Amino acid sequence: MRRPGGWVYAVLIGVLGASIFPLYWSFVVSTRDNAAIGETSPLLLPGGHLFENVRRVFDTVDFWLALGNSLIVAGTVMVSNVVLASLAGFAFARLRFPGRNTLFLLVVGSAMVPTQLGVIPLYLVVGELGWYGRLEAVIVPGLLSAFSVFWMRQACESAIDAELVDAATVDGCSVLRTYWHVAVPSLRPAAAVLGMLTFMATWNDYFWPLVVLDPNETPTVQVALSRLASGYYTDYALMLTGATVGVLPVIALFLLLGRHIVRGILKGAPV
Repeated sequence: MRRPGGWVYAVLIGVLGASIFPLYWSFVVSTRDNAAIGETSPLLLPGGHLFENVRRVFDTVDFWLALGNSLIVAGTVMVSNVVLASLAGFAFARLRFPGRNTLFLLVVGSAMVPTQLGVIPLYLVVGELGWYGRLEAVIVPGLLSAFSVFWMRQACESAIDAELVDAATVDGCSVLRTYWHVAVPSLRPAAAVLGMLTFMATWNDYFWPLVVLDPNETPTVQVALSRLASGYYTDYALMLTGATVGVLPVIALFLLLGRHIVRGILKGAPV
């Protein structure tokens, strides 16, 4: 293998800097007051108002409640998608049953329907079930997605040998035992990526929680951030401090699952 040239490292450093700079700038603004933000010179170094701004965030809205609600919603949706999608993906990829391809096409085709078309029917269903203002209204519709099933089906196709599944069946393993002992160990990297993507998408969802949840009683982080941005004028220090605090759980999850993702990448790398 040839060593990459210096320009490759330069491009990678540039991409890394462009990716990290918005987060760094948000952190810098969260450590300043609004007077410093209005200065003409760019803000590049942190100030000394971080804890004051954090206190203002939690005094302005019930941010602890919003963080707890978002953790419950995003965590439940993440676990459900990983478990259910891995089961469905294993069935579509390595089990033989009538109508398998047709059912899979229906699942993939459902992902092509715009989300906006289902808002009104879903809202009516939530109202009939009495879930308006409750976390079930945002958890249940996201328990499984077509993208998750497609992702795990493709992962099963590439990571699990059909001969290994057949051998487990000949040895007397049930479907669930074959899934647990054969599929799960091979699907950990793909499941980690799916879990991270699902958690991020659910954590950043704003429209549907705004529609069906009570902003005062059951807010999520994104709804709480929208309340920080409302008012006669935009308090950028307050708003970006809330955004900085709100992104910490996502960063923590990435650090927790990062080694599994890297392990999966290295497993397919040439030696």
